[in-house]
Amino acid sequence: MKRGFYTIMSAQFFSSLADNALFVAAVELLRTEGVPEWQHAALVPMFALFYVLLAPFVGAFADALPKGRVMFVSNAIKAAGCLMMLYGSHPLMAYAVVGLGAAAYSPAKYGILTELLPASQLVKANGWIEGLTIASVILGVLLGGQLVGPSLSSKLLSIDIPLIDTGVETPAESAIAVLIAVYALAAWFNIRIPHTGVEMRPLRADPARSVFANALALLPDFHACNRRLWRDKLGQISLATTTLFWGVGGNLKFIVLAWAAVALGYNTTEASALTGVVAIGTAVGAVLASLRMRLYMADRVISLGIAMGLLLILMVFIHDIWLAIPLLILLGGLGGFLVVPMNALLQHRGHNLMGAGRSIAVQNFNEQACILGLGAFYSLSLKLGLSVSAAITTFGLVVGGSMWLIRQWHQHNCVRHREEVRHLLDIARHDTHH
Repeated sequence: MKRGFYTIMSAQFFSSLADNALFVAAVELLRTEGVPEWQHAALVPMFALFYVLLAPFVGAFADALPKGRVMFVSNAIKAAGCLMMLYGSHPLMAYAVVGLGAAAYSPAKYGILTELLPASQLVKANGWIEGLTIASVILGVLLGGQLVGPSLSSKLLSIDIPLIDTGVETPAESAIAVLIAVYALAAWFNIRIPHTGVEMRPLRADPARSVFANALALLPDFHACNRRLWRDKLGQISLATTTLFWGVGGNLKFIVLAWAAVALGYNTTEASALTGVVAIGTAVGAVLASLRMRLYMADRVISLGIAMGLLLILMVFIHDIWLAIPLLILLGGLGGFLVVPMNALLQHRGHNLMGAGRSIAVQNFNEQACILGLGAFYSLSLKLGLSVSAAITTFGLVVGGSMWLIRQWHQHNCVRHREEVRHLLDIARHDTHH
């Protein structure tokens, strides 16, 4: 791997670490303020909101500037969202601003891989970045849980800065203050990311028109890119698979917190550790996939999604921590082994069809729209009185049934469009070996 790859990994680690710790701190902040439970669940779709709204623009933005600079600006926006959370804004609104930073960050984070590395290293690179991201998830939720816990928060709240009233008065607020410094560290790594030498794709702006009019002009291009990827016989399958995986996975982190509170009687600090258990399994699955899978073999892992749906339903019947841990590790492991090759295949097809930043923006739009839709459904279900067990069962049926439909879709393509599918797989095989 090139040296710049490890700088990217460091920046990604600390940014993701702060993202995941902030989720736990935001849940605790809402609980401290005594808001209804459905607002806790609404954190997930609020984070996804700007991913969906800005998807037509962030991909073009990521392709127009050096991606290290885009990542730096994105982390600065995340830090601004944390400050809003500390000083008067509603936590849901402030968390949406953090999501805005994440939406701008993602196309640059994944897009730079295709600029820096050859196709033959994409699966391996995705294994590294997903494995490291999952490690940051594990450590992030653990860090968030410890920061809001009584032991560490009491020490943080006892810190007194002479002549300055920080306004930080609760464990959740002290945790958020610490995470601003973590975002700053990630931003420092961002400015050290080398320029890849790839030619930028400038935003097509007409000086005679307003900024708003120029922004709207990007919509047809995004629509065309989205349509192109959904029509590609391999792109559509990898996009459908990753969309569903992240749609469910994005909401699962809150469901695990809620399930642990109901089934095991855990508080936020204790329940956050179980979210880390799922991430451990995902990290193992991601590493195994990076070692054993190749780009042209990605379509072979679709059936693992059906097994994930069945395991989600089994979760409803578990009320013992020693049964829960292996189930959650296995659930995460299947997900990690599924998503790494599918992500790599999607990046490969997207890069060939439209450019890295735009393809990742299309991917983010679909995935985050799924997170937003499922999260809004889950939040509304809680508001209407649906139990946690019923929500988990529903998610299990959705993921298992949908993955079965995706497998049938791919098998149909392999029969009806055999030559096209074979040709695209041959391209992936050729690029893997060069």
